[in-house]
Amino acid sequence: MAGHSQFKNIMHRKGAQDARRAKEFSKIIREITVSAKSGLPDPAANPRLRAAIAAARAVNMPKDNIDRAIKKAAGGADGDNYQEVRYEGYGPSGVAIIVEALTDNRNRTASDVRAAFNKYGGSLGEMNSVAFMFERMGVITYPKTVANFDSIFEAAIEAEADNVEENDDVYEITCAMENFFAVRDALEARFKDPENAKIEWRPSNTVALDEDNARTLLKLIEVLEDHDDVQNVFANFDLSDEIAERLSA
Repeated sequence: MAGHSQFKNIMHRKGAQDARRAKEFSKIIREITVSAKSGLPDPAANPRLRAAIAAARAVNMPKDNIDRAIKKAAGGADGDNYQEVRYEGYGPSGVAIIVEALTDNRNRTASDVRAAFNKYGGSLGEMNSVAFMFERMGVITYPKTVANFDSIFEAAIEAEADNVEENDDVYEITCAMENFFAVRDALEARFKDPENAKIEWRPSNTVALDEDNARTLLKLIEVLEDHDDVQNVFANFDLSDEIAERLSA
């Protein structure tokens, strides 16, 4: 997604990734916990847990941390009863925003998310108020060093992926949400762990932003993503190369 990718690139250039590593670990551990509790604690029999473990490996999380989170979830530890919630609303210039969270206190999280929207010129809406502007799909990325394009393309299409594109230094494979785990597993068997693999909200249309509104929107997204309960933020904005470059300076 243009907006989400641009936001990630801008934050990476500002060096925010390393500073947020501990928080990133915490979010992934929460996803591992929920995944292990929602199915079997065995990754071989739980596709969602396999995806969470792959995400943990992608950020170099120690194996002991992963194993500890799975064992804790399997033991039914108190205090880890997270609920999956989704918030939808609008940011500056009418940009549609979807926020996915795992929380043990829905009232607290809803209040915090609403406050962030209000502070940065947005408004929180009802469920499905903006979801119709997005399509839910599986997204899998591999670095170009794993194979040539033809090999990736052939394997992806054979696994029933919808498309393969070259973006910067990665191949991006997209597929229908219901085919995500099958496509990911087929590619993993041939090319090892992907760089990234998750189900995302991709916008049908994007909103072009000027620099002032882009700066405010990116601050809103940063605040949302920095919240302990928030797992993912998706938005349908687009920036020109010139504005993206100035914001990342």
